[in-house]
Amino acid sequence: MSVRNSLRGRALRAACVLAGGALALTACTSNSETTQPEAGKVDVAKVDTIAGKVPDNIKSTGKLTVGVNVPYQPNEYRDPSSGKIVGFDVDLMDAVAKVLGLSADYKEADFEKIIPAIEAGTYNLGMSSFTDNKEREKTADFVTYFNAGSQWAQQKGKTIDPDNACGKRVAVQRTTVQDTDEIPAKSAKCVAAGKPEITKVAYDEQAQAARALVDGQVDAFSADSPVTAYAVKQAGDKIELAGKIFDSAPYGWPVQKGSALGPVLQEAVQYLIDNGQYKKIAEAWGVQEGAISKSVINGAS
Repeated sequence: MSVRNSLRGRALRAACVLAGGALALTACTSNSETTQPEAGKVDVAKVDTIAGKVPDNIKSTGKLTVGVNVPYQPNEYRDPSSGKIVGFDVDLMDAVAKVLGLSADYKEADFEKIIPAIEAGTYNLGMSSFTDNKEREKTADFVTYFNAGSQWAQQKGKTIDPDNACGKRVAVQRTTVQDTDEIPAKSAKCVAAGKPEITKVAYDEQAQAARALVDGQVDAFSADSPVTAYAVKQAGDKIELAGKIFDSAPYGWPVQKGSALGPVLQEAVQYLIDNGQYKKIAEAWGVQEGAISKSVINGAS
């Protein structure tokens, strides 16, 4: 597991572009998308009863200062035409900020430096697909907004069982938990049961793994659930999800431990969940499988 100790670390940023329905491969260095779903931009208004609870030191600035590390498509990455940071997380954070009568001011930073900067007061919160876990809850509070895990994809109309893939060819991105842990463990169980091993086909880029599945070079691929869901959305009708999300854990936005901002953010997220705008944002990015029905503070199990 990487130093991130998170589902985000598992994908190691899902390091390349899934551009357009054909999954055209582009340069890994930019990891940006030529288009973004406009449907994710919902019309959100300020909610006075929630906005009134924003701490005065933040309210006076008129903005939320958000530490973010890119790229991790589709959650946060740079749009090549505008240079702006976009993604599912961004659309949701922008909506939350509007509920609070604020704007979100994104500050790019190294992933491992975001929580220390929140502790120091440099950022109000972090937004980088952080997995909420018990270890991190020792230093920050987390407002949950999504559930992520591993998920497989298969060719359209074909059936692959992630729990019984003996003898199949499965693509992964190198150095992810799917590469280092999941597929080797499942393959070892196959061999122990006297069945053919799973042939793991590792690629440097997630886009290559998706392309291999589209072209029929492999039977399936495994990746973090939002990455898989977005790949399926981008591929049109060529591939589909296989099985359910497993090994799931909540994503959360870290804030200072004991901060009054945490409950306000949680209330704003829950407002968007209850009125259906959260769902529209998730569906626009194709990540609705990880949508939650209740936001909590510190939801690690």
